[in-house]
Amino acid sequence: MEKRDACRSAAWEVNNILEGRNVYLLEDFCSVVGNDVKSLHSIISPPVAKIRNIGIMAHIDAGKTTTTERFLYYSGYTRALGDVDDGDTVTDFMAQERERGITIQSAAVTFDWKGYRVNLIDTPGHVDFTLEVERCLRVLDGAVAVFDASAGVEAQTLTVWKQADKHKIPRICFLNKMDKTGASFNYAIESIREKLKAKPLILQLPIGEARTFKGVVDVINKEKLLWNSNSDDGKDFERKPLLETSDPELLKETIEARNILIEQAAVPVLCGSALKNKGVQPLLDAVTMYLPSPEEREHGFLQWYKGDLCALAFKVLHDKQRGPLVFLRIYSGTLTPQLAIHNINRNCTERMSRLLLPFADQHVEIPSLTAGNIALTVGLKQTATGDTIVSSKSSALAAARRAGRGDKKHGKNSEAESLLLAGVEVPEPVFFCTIEPPSVAKQPDLDHALERLQREDPSLKVRLDPDSGQTVLCGMGELHIEIIHDRIKREYGLETYLGPLQVAYRETILNSVRATDTLDRTLGDKRHFVRAEMEARPGEAPPGMAVIEYADCVSEDLVQASREAIENAVHSACLQGPLLGSPVQDVAIMLHSLMVHPGTSTTMVNACVSRCVQKALKKADKQVLEPLMSLEVTVTGDYLSLVLADLAQRRGNIQEIQTRQDNKVVIGFVPLAEIMGYSTVLRTLTSGSATFALEFSTYQAMSPQDQSTLLNQRSGLAQVL
Repeated sequence: MEKRDACRSAAWEVNNILEGRNVYLLEDFCSVVGNDVKSLHSIISPPVAKIRNIGIMAHIDAGKTTTTERFLYYSGYTRALGDVDDGDTVTDFMAQERERGITIQSAAVTFDWKGYRVNLIDTPGHVDFTLEVERCLRVLDGAVAVFDASAGVEAQTLTVWKQADKHKIPRICFLNKMDKTGASFNYAIESIREKLKAKPLILQLPIGEARTFKGVVDVINKEKLLWNSNSDDGKDFERKPLLETSDPELLKETIEARNILIEQAAVPVLCGSALKNKGVQPLLDAVTMYLPSPEEREHGFLQWYKGDLCALAFKVLHDKQRGPLVFLRIYSGTLTPQLAIHNINRNCTERMSRLLLPFADQHVEIPSLTAGNIALTVGLKQTATGDTIVSSKSSALAAARRAGRGDKKHGKNSEAESLLLAGVEVPEPVFFCTIEPPSVAKQPDLDHALERLQREDPSLKVRLDPDSGQTVLCGMGELHIEIIHDRIKREYGLETYLGPLQVAYRETILNSVRATDTLDRTLGDKRHFVRAEMEARPGEAPPGMAVIEYADCVSEDLVQASREAIENAVHSACLQGPLLGSPVQDVAIMLHSLMVHPGTSTTMVNACVSRCVQKALKKADKQVLEPLMSLEVTVTGDYLSLVLADLAQRRGNIQEIQTRQDNKVVIGFVPLAEIMGYSTVLRTLTSGSATFALEFSTYQAMSPQDQSTLLNQRSGLAQVL
């Protein structure tokens, strides 16, 4: 006991001394596991079967971060219980997170529990930061889905559940906040069954609900776990067998649940209250017992590497002292400091200077890390989110040959491309606004800050307005852009100015049209001549891109010589539509004829084709597409009619009204343009009692009347009534 306390005290003293650097030396960092004292040297490379790479995911305010804090406390890695409301949590370490009480960036935490190494990622629940969840789920082997027991499945719960389905992530469900007023175990279970189409595998039953909640029943062992009401931190609890004499009804209910448990294979469900320190230790036990280790997950590409290094970069942060910090999931091989690695995506070689174990914003320097682990590297200046990392270019090519993909006829880059690990699908931004530095002299500093922030956050897009020359920020929502603006001020010391927030519209065409264009120009003693005939018609294609086709009559040799110029010209023309200057989508472009005078430059070909496409788009019947959001409003019955009336004025389309305990849940769709600033309006309408969740659904065609109103507003012709 004395040795354990001495070791823990020494570790905390070292932490205090090195607090400014937030990097701890391995030999000075001690971990207390059960009754044993171990240095990280002895557990630095645990057997892969003892590793658990897990994420915590849920709707906002379900208790993800609080649950993570309890994990750290009970595993002996923190001395005090962090509280979101107090702003002293370990994983929410950004200033904005502590002020707002929400998770913005996924924080990685490494700790040990009963001989298992747990690499845990606490993910955001706000829809604006869905990409943070997506890129982290890509590298996890299992997840804990946290539910508010009084609300069951909520809007963002459904979103992250679908993300986990996409990556085939095994899950454990934790019904949190069983002590909350309105908590209902049965309601939460039923919502999982109905809304997620999952089979709840009930491993625990609650003893009491809301104010009467005091413990849980272990269905498998027919035991009750009761937490000592005099224990402040929840460490003191006891297991008691369920007896016919003392708990006849609870025993009967447990036996029934146990019989059902034996008959099915489904999603394990546990319950508790992280805030009140009940049920967290059994949840940790369930993580080690029911979620898979890295070796139990199948990754087909690993057989081709034969033990060589293969890793995926899934997150990038920038540290003022250490520069870029890159989070890697190691799938095979070993990482060591000073190791040279090859980035397949960027076709470059870099050298990492140091290797760290992540502990939120505090890191432990280590000598090596093996497959199955999540590492934090220092020194990789080119690597970005989604990049595949190997030991060398020759290693990647050797793996490609083993996979039987080294055939040269597929092109010189096919070997590398075939070995790229699936990265992250970045959604298109739906909001944009201009951003300006305090002075022209500060523009390079702003460009530098935005470059770094984009590397950290692939969902943030930055572009230059070709007409005004202003810098434009494109993001996933109001909060997203607000956080970026705040970070530029706090982290880079720039007091920038944001223009009004605008909606990212799209444009398309409704019919097929042809256009021709001729470019005849003499530069010096050389004549450049191009004539093109193009057809634009409706067809499925992403924003700013188009399906490009070539008529049979067009010379194959001419197409091969000019293909790059033609395709660049088409895509460039589709970036700015004729109505609003918004990207054009769902358009197919066919080249019917192309005449090019010998010696004509590809720049002239590009200019002629681009102009021809623009002519065709202008001649066609045009349609504005607006982003449509799925909306879920939770409101008491007293305010329901006010909420519905307000949504009707916002062109809302109500799909259904559900009952959730004592509340009504309004589910529907509403155009993004009509919902900006909605949180303030809803708070006023309902005296602060309602909540809502928004998520991008699709782009839909505007009605002729709404489109005409928008175009008039944009051209300054709207009349003030």
